[in-house]
Amino acid sequence: MSGDVIVTVTLNAALHVDYTTGDLGAEGINAVSRPSYRAGGRGVTVARVLRAFGHDVLAAGLAGGASGELIREDLAKSGVPTAFTLIRGDSRRFFRFAGQDQTGPVMRFAEPGPYITTEELGRFAADYRRLMAGAAAVVLCGSLPDGLPADTYGSLVTYAAEAGVPVILDAGGEELKHAIGHGPDLVVAETNSAEPGTEALAADLIRLGAGAAAVSAGGLVHAVTPSGGWTARVEATDITGVTGITGADLAYPPARGALVAGLVPGQLLGWSWPDRLRHALALAAGGAGAWTRVPGGPEDRDHVDLAAYERLLDAVRVEPSAR
Repeated sequence: MSGDVIVTVTLNAALHVDYTTGDLGAEGINAVSRPSYRAGGRGVTVARVLRAFGHDVLAAGLAGGASGELIREDLAKSGVPTAFTLIRGDSRRFFRFAGQDQTGPVMRFAEPGPYITTEELGRFAADYRRLMAGAAAVVLCGSLPDGLPADTYGSLVTYAAEAGVPVILDAGGEELKHAIGHGPDLVVAETNSAEPGTEALAADLIRLGAGAAAVSAGGLVHAVTPSGGWTARVEATDITGVTGITGADLAYPPARGALVAGLVPGQLLGWSWPDRLRHALALAAGGAGAWTRVPGGPEDRDHVDLAAYERLLDAVRVEPSAR
């Protein structure tokens, strides 16, 4: 272990812009409130959740333009230090328009992300290698912006391994395909709950090079390591008193960024896998998930509700997988 700081990397950071408006179905020009801003991107969420639990974190990645400046300012308000490599393009923005009635319709719009040049990627790679000298672990999360090669995460895994820094990788598609062979210590993935073979997928990730794998499918999380496998779920009968959560909610995937954040401490401290899954799923299912928010309200997926987390710990059931 090289240092004490958990570095999170978000290469496609986003700025979430929320407006409150009148009747979304009305014709003509509708007045809106002044916007509120929130830094987004899965690595950003991981950093904020870890910081809320008292871990030393550093949010890195790529950010640019006025949106990038607002991303850094918002993280500073949450006490999250940043070390983003500056780019010329504007970081992407997501827009949300909602009426005064929190149960009413919501409209969402997304901008494309910036194009990253070879020169910008080179500067980031140099910054990243310097950060590894003081890192206890690095968490690589989310999609890649235009301009970055599909094997970008693979290179970042290799750089971290050369520095003796454990890697938690949360990616999918081509990014995961190219990175898995570089040997990340833990891979977190997600699949459709209707698809069979979730445990087989986790086992395949081990076979392809991951040290361990955790795959969420619907309300379940399957973890596979070379020494065994486990399945974790929140029992609907055990959530009495957890505000805002119903049995129907548990069929949906837990908040992905919070799930990843919940798996990091156990990876660093060597917890048993049942303890890792209990902590991570309690955090993702309600402690920092979307299920405890006001219905129709903003999706603040990195707010940590410690009371909900504590109550959900006893509701998480972890069972060894059949071998």
